[in-house]
Amino acid sequence: MNWDWDWDYAFEVLPAILDGLLVTLQATVLGSILAYVLGLVLALLRRSRLRVVSGVTWLFVEFVRSTPLLVQLFFLFFVFPQFGITLSPMVAGVLGLGVHYATYTSEVYRAGIEAVPKGQWEAATALSLPQTRTWTAVILPQAVPRVLPALGNYTISMFKETPLLLAIGVLDIVGAAEEEAALNFDYVEPITIAGALFLLLSYPSSLLVRYLERRFGLAR
Repeated sequence: MNWDWDWDYAFEVLPAILDGLLVTLQATVLGSILAYVLGLVLALLRRSRLRVVSGVTWLFVEFVRSTPLLVQLFFLFFVFPQFGITLSPMVAGVLGLGVHYATYTSEVYRAGIEAVPKGQWEAATALSLPQTRTWTAVILPQAVPRVLPALGNYTISMFKETPLLLAIGVLDIVGAAEEEAALNFDYVEPITIAGALFLLLSYPSSLLVRYLERRFGLAR
């Protein structure tokens, strides 16, 4: 095995790794959108006055948060077909990432909603605003900006967990790097490039989250 850095080999494997990066970004973006939307739905259901609805939602959130993401991916991809539901690797991966992180973002949304001053609720009631109007015009516009940094952190975490999708056949950036390395019996350049790309994308994202924290007064 050759442990010396070979620039020619590095440029040779780079296109395949960049293709894997596109898969990683696609899974992260789609998974994040699902996590943000479903997380908000779960947060609202947790506040339902119907104990059955809030209780079932709580059980679902705690169950998903308490089980490993990898197990959930296996369940979606290998167990669902036993019930007649067959998902492609990418769909199963995005669904697994989105649902898993939705249970975390739901708690973030819930904290943001509870942080809205009680006077805002009382003002909406005094104005006889419909429930939908209260949420869309008063509560959520104040709650969502407060939780943007936390949502950003979860997106970064999701990005770094996409290599788990390799277990169900999604050839992400790490999978592409590993495939190229196995073909050439040389792991130094492919794995190093994959790690460098993760760093180049994750670090600026972390700086953006830090900016949002300062922007909304959440950090000194």
